[in-house]
Amino acid sequence: MASRIFDHKKIERNVTLLAVAAFITVAIGGIVEIAPLFYIDSTVEEVEGVRPYTPLELAGRNIYIREGCYNCHSQMVRPFRDEVERYGHYSLAAESMYDHPFQWGSKRTGPDLARVGGRYSDEWHRQHLIDPRSVVPESIMPPYSFLAQNEIDGDSVAGDLTALRRVGVPYTDEQIENAVADFEAQADAMGDPSELRARYGDRVSVRDFDGNPSRITEMDALIAYLQMLGTLVDFEAAEAQEQPR
Repeated sequence: MASRIFDHKKIERNVTLLAVAAFITVAIGGIVEIAPLFYIDSTVEEVEGVRPYTPLELAGRNIYIREGCYNCHSQMVRPFRDEVERYGHYSLAAESMYDHPFQWGSKRTGPDLARVGGRYSDEWHRQHLIDPRSVVPESIMPPYSFLAQNEIDGDSVAGDLTALRRVGVPYTDEQIENAVADFEAQADAMGDPSELRARYGDRVSVRDFDGNPSRITEMDALIAYLQMLGTLVDFEAAEAQEQPR
């Protein structure tokens, strides 16, 4: 026992020896955690319904990031009872598998947005972005009325899809080639969305999001993005898939 105490004190009093011992300990722990990842195909189990963003949704997500919305809103419902009761089903890893970067966030000055899709109307979102306190009197969110004035086109969105494909998002050549057409089709309530839905699924929302059908604005794109958050997954089916067999 005395020798053990002596050895322990010797290590603590020798900075170099302590640093080497700490490095070896951390290295062993790191190897145990990381090494298995090299022997599995994916760390995220795919869930039915999750798809890459449409060009219009992706443009809206870029605006969301540009305006720093993630600084006040998280997009991750943790598996705690109070969170699930307030926001809905806890977040699944697969829901963020095409996010580069992910928008989990670390602060909630405003509510979590992981399940905001379909919870409010497009008109509510428009009013909230133009004058937040008109719908939420206690809100401290700044107004974003300029989004309704800023027209946006899809000229650069094909490049965004190409860049995302390079980091693993499974956009096809067809989706990239038709990015501009799909961008415009999703905001055109009077058009034919069949090709858009053939490429991205039947659940893609197609309509005039900002209330002005004569043009496509940043407001259209941002609302399109917000309205799809949390709407892709059938959580009952996902829970059944997670059950042990």
